[in-house]
Amino acid sequence: MFETIAAIGEQALLDGFRLAGVSVFTGSTDEEFLHAWTALPRDTAIVILTPHSAQALEPVLADPRSPMTVVLPS
Repeated sequence: MFETIAAIGEQALLDGFRLAGVSVFTGSTDEEFLHAWTALPRDTAIVILTPHSAQALEPVLADPRSPMTVVLPS
């Protein structure tokens, strides 16, 4: 069984990840990033975040049930 790798953030920073099979959720506002977080597939194991999306999602990232996250450098 494969687990999903996802990315949340601005489209310009994440487009290349689609080539590697990453599920990409794009947005530009805090609300769009939060919506993307809640829409992640249940089998998501890793979420790649842009610096802006990481800042917007900071309150929900503290949940120990959340998938592992990595933030792209700014």
